[in-house]
Amino acid sequence: MIRLEDRLKEDISEYAQLLQDLRRVRALGLPQCYIGAGYIRNYIWDRLHGYKHRDSHTDIDVVYYDPEDVREERDVQIENVLRRETGNPLWSVKNQARMHLRNGTEPYQSTSDALRHWPEVVTAVGARLNEQDQLDICAPHGLEDLYGLIVRRSPFFADRSAYLRRVEGKNWHLQWPKLTIIRD
Repeated sequence: MIRLEDRLKEDISEYAQLLQDLRRVRALGLPQCYIGAGYIRNYIWDRLHGYKHRDSHTDIDVVYYDPEDVREERDVQIENVLRRETGNPLWSVKNQARMHLRNGTEPYQSTSDALRHWPEVVTAVGARLNEQDQLDICAPHGLEDLYGLIVRRSPFFADRSAYLRRVEGKNWHLQWPKLTIIRD
């Protein structure tokens, strides 16, 4: 039986645009840097629903961890570079070393730790290409929910009402009807 991490790597390797974006992000040289969230999640949900590939993401999340430089301006500069290079306005870059301030939690210790605190387990997935051109996956909650089409609140995200507002506002169940959304 194929491990889910290997399955995700195989799925990503079949998506030329994502691989190109992963190379572009690797070239930035940011520490603990991944493309994550909806870019990967929506792509896998599309595959599992049998949809032909479609750009069903509202942003391209780039997350990294650098406690030495937490200036928001740095992220904006990187976003602008990526937008200019690609002509795509959907890039969103966030240094996870400062995101605890916005989220009202204790400081995160790494990108993986920050992802662990994201609202949904299924969204807490990142991918990067290492220097050997191999895919590395960051999925602190595992990949069972992603491939099981399950949306549930992360055990490290305390605000249930914010989770529910987010899930309802995204209308994922309309785009991907096979999803099981746990409102607990």
